[in-house]
Amino acid sequence: MYVGFVGLGLMGQPMALNLARAGTPLVVWNRTPGRAEPLRAAGAEVAASAAEVFERAGTVILMLADEAAMDTVLGRGTPDFAERVAGHVVVHMGTTSAEYSHGLQDDIRAAGGRYVEAPVSGSRVPAERGELVGMTAGDEDAVAAVRPLLAPMCRETFGCGAVPGALLMKFSVNLFLITLVTGLSEAFHFADGHGLDRGLLRDVLDAGPMASAVSRMKGPKLLARDFGAQAAAADVLKNNQLIAEAARKADIASPLLDVCHALFGETVDQGHGGEDMVAVLHALETRTALGSPGNREPGRERCDEGVEGGP
Repeated sequence: MYVGFVGLGLMGQPMALNLARAGTPLVVWNRTPGRAEPLRAAGAEVAASAAEVFERAGTVILMLADEAAMDTVLGRGTPDFAERVAGHVVVHMGTTSAEYSHGLQDDIRAAGGRYVEAPVSGSRVPAERGELVGMTAGDEDAVAAVRPLLAPMCRETFGCGAVPGALLMKFSVNLFLITLVTGLSEAFHFADGHGLDRGLLRDVLDAGPMASAVSRMKGPKLLARDFGAQAAAADVLKNNQLIAEAARKADIASPLLDVCHALFGETVDQGHGGEDMVAVLHALETRTALGSPGNREPGRERCDEGVEGGP
């Protein structure tokens, strides 16, 4: 039986390609048809609609941008929903709120389907290499059935218990990633402001105890001012918002995340949402150009505005 894959964006396309190249019988669909052509060339079949994917596949992987896209593909809230998901395993690999995922699981179960939460950690390059880190949550039998499908896409996969445990784990990981890359970008901005050799900064960082796969990937991009997207700033802002909302609902302080939330908001507002997350450098440079950055309380308006119960 075919495996379905819906959503062939920056991450979804290389993930689906790795599945196809591993010999998985794959039927795919994307709202923008051209994104499916590399899958066709790799041996996958291209459906004419999302509904056709569900007609032909028993397990359907969704790698979609947001909750609205998920609901549209599933036909949620319409009579089509039960017909599409009944007897299917629906695998949610994108990033949504934990509450949304929990509610979706309830609806899919009520319609006679099974649900697996399987978000991933990593950006476009690890996706291309099949080196993402997967996290799973859901009923043990459904997770066990899906796990072999994750192997061509993920270097390692970790079970996170019941839904929404996998998404909350991803939020924890992404909180560290967002603050890490923002700190790295600020370090390059600081060095540049003092007239230091930024290439030397990269070399010192690479030789030291703070070096990581992330710093070795993002450092050269900052050095070259290469903002080609591996993880787009707009997507980082969306993730930041979801994490901040989860923190507020659990009464958890997140001061570093809140500052990053403001900075990525400014990055997107300045027109850099489609660029890589290191484009947060633009927001830092803008703040410096405005003067007296050390005397400001950055981001308070955005945090209060965008997150219920903000600081």
